[in-house]
Amino acid sequence: MKVRVGVNGYGTIGKRVAYAVSKQDDMELIGVTKTKPDFESYRAKELGIPVYAAGEEFLPRFEKAGFEVAGTLNDLLEKVDVIVDATPGGMGAKNKALYEKAGVKAIFQGGEKASTAEVSFVAQANYEKALGKDYVRVVSCNTTGLTRTLSVLQEYIDYVYAVMIRRAADPNDSKRGPVNAITPSVTVPSHHGPDVQTVIPINIETMAFIVPTTLMHVHSVMIELKKPVTREDVIDIFENTTRVLLFEKDKGFESTAQLIEFARDLHREWNNLYEIAVWKESISVKGNRLFYIQAVHQESDVVPENVDAIRAMFEMADKWESIRKTNKSLGILK
Repeated sequence: MKVRVGVNGYGTIGKRVAYAVSKQDDMELIGVTKTKPDFESYRAKELGIPVYAAGEEFLPRFEKAGFEVAGTLNDLLEKVDVIVDATPGGMGAKNKALYEKAGVKAIFQGGEKASTAEVSFVAQANYEKALGKDYVRVVSCNTTGLTRTLSVLQEYIDYVYAVMIRRAADPNDSKRGPVNAITPSVTVPSHHGPDVQTVIPINIETMAFIVPTTLMHVHSVMIELKKPVTREDVIDIFENTTRVLLFEKDKGFESTAQLIEFARDLHREWNNLYEIAVWKESISVKGNRLFYIQAVHQESDVVPENVDAIRAMFEMADKWESIRKTNKSLGILK
């Protein structure tokens, strides 16, 4: 039996998760929700995806446009086993009561507080903790990126210091900024460090800046080591870590622009770079400190985590079986 999946919110993350679910042989995409009949709604319908109004209050918008919906969110909840909530941050917590009333499992995104769900999730780090759970939170793009690389270095970590250089907006977002400024997050730590700690138990402090770019986030990571490790050891660990790829400046990967071009060259949908990109040259060990720089495609790195979370919640596969199935279905390189 396939798990029946609905997606509440068909935007940047929601449409990518819906696509990923449709590629799984053990899941069925039942439908998605929208608040208005915009181009994404029409595209979903063109793809044969049933579109539901996110609530009865949004029905007049669709009726005015002559856009026929399959029903409302409540109707969708009657047909699914799990709902992936990809609504704006804070909305998921409000929607949880609807999911509980419908008796439907739910996956929330990183914009929600950890307390919204039973477990915060990154597949390679804590898949087993989500087994059989009803409510799981896939952590944010930045937290996912940090956790992917830090979780495989845990035995060496005494303390982590990381700086997030965050993109200002997604490429399709014309409302956010800054356009000509660098905005610091003046609270220390930024929310990223405590969020990592909801997944793996490490000492970590983070700071963050928002810069005028749309392509990717960049992390500058410094680790104080509790036991020796060589640069070659770290390279070997990353080369053997799923959903992490090493890129070399000497091969033309000078910036996030080339990383996105690489995803385009792979003919990835929406230029998705599911893998965390680590610049090989940046990996350096100085005394008891390890340094590296990585980039995170904020629109897509959490997508495979949503798929794996579904399998964990329904106990459909063990960790590595699920990761392998998801990776193969999405063309993830390792």
